[in-house]
Amino acid sequence: MCSPRIVDEAMKQRIAAWNANFRKVTTSPFGPGDEIGMLNLIDAASRDAIMRRADASRVYDLSVDNFVGMPGWTAAGDPTYQIWMTHTPPGEKVWNSMHAPAEMVERIAYSGDAISMYTHCGTHIDTLNHFGYNGKIWNNFSVDEHLGSRVWDVCGAEKHPPMFARGIMLDIAGMHGLNVLPPSHGIGAQEIADCLKHQGTALQPGDVVLLRTGKMVDRLDTPKYCAAIPGLNREGAEYLCKGGAIMIGADNLTVEQTPSSDPTNYLPVHCYLFAEAGVPILEMAQLDELAADRVYEFAFIGACIKLRGATGAPMRPVAMPLRG
Repeated sequence: MCSPRIVDEAMKQRIAAWNANFRKVTTSPFGPGDEIGMLNLIDAASRDAIMRRADASRVYDLSVDNFVGMPGWTAAGDPTYQIWMTHTPPGEKVWNSMHAPAEMVERIAYSGDAISMYTHCGTHIDTLNHFGYNGKIWNNFSVDEHLGSRVWDVCGAEKHPPMFARGIMLDIAGMHGLNVLPPSHGIGAQEIADCLKHQGTALQPGDVVLLRTGKMVDRLDTPKYCAAIPGLNREGAEYLCKGGAIMIGADNLTVEQTPSSDPTNYLPVHCYLFAEAGVPILEMAQLDELAADRVYEFAFIGACIKLRGATGAPMRPVAMPLRG
């Protein structure tokens, strides 16, 4: 069996989690200007290494589709996903927005639309400015110096590089023979180690780690999908971060378990991952196909929309199995 974690002493100096202090913002090991945290472990050599092993004959789409009525953060007062037509073929016959001859309007049949959505909607990343401690975020950027009237001027989605990395999927629900984990189940270090051993998978520095809770089966039942979420607890998050994870994702709305088991913090894993460990999040990843085919190691490829300063942004990640 593979060792659960492979981290040498030199690498520990580059992994923020090994130098983090409880509930304190961590100074980046990558310098005072760093805004992307552990994504710095992606470089030319690591991209080349994983792409050389990728088998492009099979591509897994890890994103969900966005639709009116989809699960979201409406309970926190955030807007729902909305889409509406701004141009329709019959409407253009009346409005003729392009001031074209009537026969041209009839022939072209112009359609167009617009959307409105919370940036944490559907399959998306959470950036390092999303949560912090006491007015500071990752690398000691402060609200007084870096938060404007509209957005942060640091750590926004536009700073995220396109991601080409080794990915691993931990099918926690599958390990237990379940379609979905019990409500509010907390995934800790031992369970992660057990899953790595069960799958014969190794956690390596530079990995994107995706956790399958099975929660995607509830996605069309919005109240059920958003309530009592099984997910990562802080102990499990520390295990993954110290193992060198550069991004952690899950098939649920929060990555972490809800309600929180910490009475003093309603999202302790978010705070830890961003402010202490410098690790961004991927939420609402579709992992069922990977699980069905028992693809636990793959090339992870994804890029978020470059929304300047945003705390989150949609992403359409894909996975390709690895050769040999």
